[in-house]
Amino acid sequence: MLFIDNTGITDPSINLAIEEYALKHLPMDDSYLLFYINSPSIIIGKHQNTIEEINQEYVKDNNIQVVRRLSGGGAVYHDLGNLNFSFITKDDGQSFHNFLKFTQPVIDYLQSMGVNAELSGRNDLQVGEQKISGNAQFSTRGRMFSHGTLMFDLNLDDVQASLNVNPEKFKSKSTKSVRSRVANIKELLGTDMTIEEFRNGLLRSIFGMEPSEVPQYKLEQDDWVTINAISKEHYQNWDWNYGLSPKSNVKHTRKFPAGLIDIRMDIEDSLIKDIKIYGDFFGVGDVVDVENALRGKRYEQVEVRQALADLELGHYFGRIEPEDFIGLIFLEE
Repeated sequence: MLFIDNTGITDPSINLAIEEYALKHLPMDDSYLLFYINSPSIIIGKHQNTIEEINQEYVKDNNIQVVRRLSGGGAVYHDLGNLNFSFITKDDGQSFHNFLKFTQPVIDYLQSMGVNAELSGRNDLQVGEQKISGNAQFSTRGRMFSHGTLMFDLNLDDVQASLNVNPEKFKSKSTKSVRSRVANIKELLGTDMTIEEFRNGLLRSIFGMEPSEVPQYKLEQDDWVTINAISKEHYQNWDWNYGLSPKSNVKHTRKFPAGLIDIRMDIEDSLIKDIKIYGDFFGVGDVVDVENALRGKRYEQVEVRQALADLELGHYFGRIEPEDFIGLIFLEE
């Protein structure tokens, strides 16, 4: 495994472009580890409705950058107190959805520091009932990354104020706010430490050597040309980060083991004229395939079942039964 040094860049539109570049362009003879720290920003999951996930007024007043990532999952707040890690590897067909494989090195380091972290639920690292890390994955053309946040010394008030959290997420939880569900790692350590010291300690733990000795892939000028082009095309692009929501007169939302799924449909003359699927689910396939299969079909169960018959819904959403998804389409409020 080679370490990619992002040279201290804190612009999320560049850091996410480095990650995408490594995933799609670097030789897969090796796997890679990337660390990055972002300036105040909200990183939106691939399938989420940006406008509804953020507190637009607070985000604007506080100059918080909004960037959509490639992976699914939920929106997360980043600032200079948050360390992000990304493992970039071949997709062996067994690692996608295996969050423990990629978080275990982080768990081992945290536990060595006296922080009793464990993987909880789909993709979170928790200490007791409090979340300290969220993780997500993305796969394409035989390659994948598994990346996560480490809330070391995050401004938790900004986390609460900048995000709008769908109430569906709390229906199975006893807590009722983001602020009460999260904790900073720095608060849990028995010793004072900077985020740079924490980063170096994690690097030392993963590679088993001093950070100065860790084998690296050094980004050269040609790499940076492509990285900057990716950043401009995707992560600095309003259409990518926000996108346009279609007109809809039907909205059905429900939380499944696979995650939150939010379906918006424009039903006209009993036909699904348009459809958009949002959510924080993790899937390998692009849900555009599901949307295209349903668009133009009659809004009745027989035709919808026929339209979805050839699609493996788990490929797009993760763990979900076809009957549950069809039930969501025709959910009675």
